[in-house]
Amino acid sequence: MLHTLLGSHPEIALFLALCIGHAIGQVRFGPVQLGGICGTLIAALVIGQVGVEVDAGVKNLFFMLFIFALGYAGGPQFFANLNAKGLRIGLLCGIEVVTVLVLVLLATRLMHLDQGTAAGMMAGAATESAVVGTASDAISKLALPADEVKRLQANVVTAYSITYIFGLIAIVVATSQVFPLLLRVDLRAEAARLWKEMGGREDDAGVQEAAPEMVGRVFEVTAGAGHSVATVLALLGGEANVEGVRRGGADVPVVPALVLEAGDQLLVTGRRAAVVRLAQAGAELGREIADTQSFGVVMETLEVAIATRAFDGRTLASLRATGGDGPVLPPGVQVAGVARGGHPLPVLPDLALRKGDTVSLYGRPDLLAVVGDRFGEPVLKSDRTHLGYASFGIVLGVWVGLYSVRAAGVPFSLGTGGGALLSGLVFGWYQARHPGRLSLPPDAAGLLKDVGLATFIACVGLASGPQALTLIRQYGVALPLMGVAIALIPALISLFVGHKLLKFEAPVLLGAIAGQQCSTPALSAVQNAAGNTTPLLGYTITYAISNVVLPLMGPLVVALAGWAAPR
Repeated sequence: MLHTLLGSHPEIALFLALCIGHAIGQVRFGPVQLGGICGTLIAALVIGQVGVEVDAGVKNLFFMLFIFALGYAGGPQFFANLNAKGLRIGLLCGIEVVTVLVLVLLATRLMHLDQGTAAGMMAGAATESAVVGTASDAISKLALPADEVKRLQANVVTAYSITYIFGLIAIVVATSQVFPLLLRVDLRAEAARLWKEMGGREDDAGVQEAAPEMVGRVFEVTAGAGHSVATVLALLGGEANVEGVRRGGADVPVVPALVLEAGDQLLVTGRRAAVVRLAQAGAELGREIADTQSFGVVMETLEVAIATRAFDGRTLASLRATGGDGPVLPPGVQVAGVARGGHPLPVLPDLALRKGDTVSLYGRPDLLAVVGDRFGEPVLKSDRTHLGYASFGIVLGVWVGLYSVRAAGVPFSLGTGGGALLSGLVFGWYQARHPGRLSLPPDAAGLLKDVGLATFIACVGLASGPQALTLIRQYGVALPLMGVAIALIPALISLFVGHKLLKFEAPVLLGAIAGQQCSTPALSAVQNAAGNTTPLLGYTITYAISNVVLPLMGPLVVALAGWAAPR
């Protein structure tokens, strides 16, 4: 009954794999969580044992949506990191790619792997799902019988599912538990030290936000009578500002030299931590009161994308430095948040900005209108998607991917997937340069990426189900062991290079290693071990580069594995 139902209605099998797979992916085994994609693949391989045929056009359609959205989301950060500072830490991505490629070709030679198994092993051990798509696309272009192409594509999926699980566990445990021991450091202490060196306060390092970061409070002056506004500003440390002073029911112009009198009311706005510190110092100022409405001050948040290299490398603290035309940020404007590649970074005085970062500014509308133009274009918030823009990008990418070149008699081609990835990079870069011309909102791009990859993986898993057991019986424990080796050896080399030669701080280095592996679970484990978000400083750069370069290795592995396989 079930066999007949799934065979005659493959759409039921497809969505059943997505449902069960994402449920499996939510299960946590200690610090390891497989995630929805790997869970979907496992579910699809099991369901596919009954024999389910999904139209190849469905698979190709969703893969094109995914790979274009992947490039679109990563384009701004990928190009922003093509500079001396970005490439210095990006060197770890080069170690990842070269080492993985060498290990895969060596395994292909010694274990007599076919092209599909070799590509799947690389995708799984590097924990990069996109390689499954680019490699499968490259195999479809090989001059082989249809049955052989189908077999090789099935081997990609099966080898990926086996090596991914073991590669993921290996890299999560290594980055969060083993590597700190090899470095002989207390990761939590090192992360706390780096946090303080960047201007963070010790009591804020491990705080999880449970209240708005930007707040406004009113204080009534008692003990602080006779002090000036400048004294209050010194207590706030530049992280908040006195926006209003009322005396006898009337507003008083706010200037640093203003001497406070008993009964004055002060409206203070800015970062919650600074305002709370002021409240705790009530003996030096006065008591907090509940009335915040009488001032009538309106505060807004504006998101801007840094579109000029004038801010590249500048720290948040330097934005308030005087000199020249004055500070970039006046006292009434605060940096509420900084995001890089979609990842929120710790807002610390010594955080260096990069071109392409999204900065959230908090202040009065009149001030934001002036300050926002200094950074770049405001980020347009909308849920409208320009499908024509995205469709043209996919068409252009597929057309580029149709071309190939021959080197040493071996044909090399980006494939339609690699072409769509590159066009996504360019289109995403253009969007970041002109954030006011919204074409594909981040939420829409994220949905395309998630749905596209999950559906593609479900399609290939269902088609590969009957052949999965054959490959598992053929190689036994060899594939899991190779998955662990290919995950750990590049990471170990990067650990040595980053620590001994490049002299990266331990939290940044471990975050960068998680990024070169494109492993968000590894990042989460490292951050938990570190106790704060400093590992993100390394992760965002290597993740942006590896997330683009590793998928392009799919066609290359297919081509080189065919050459390296024993005759």
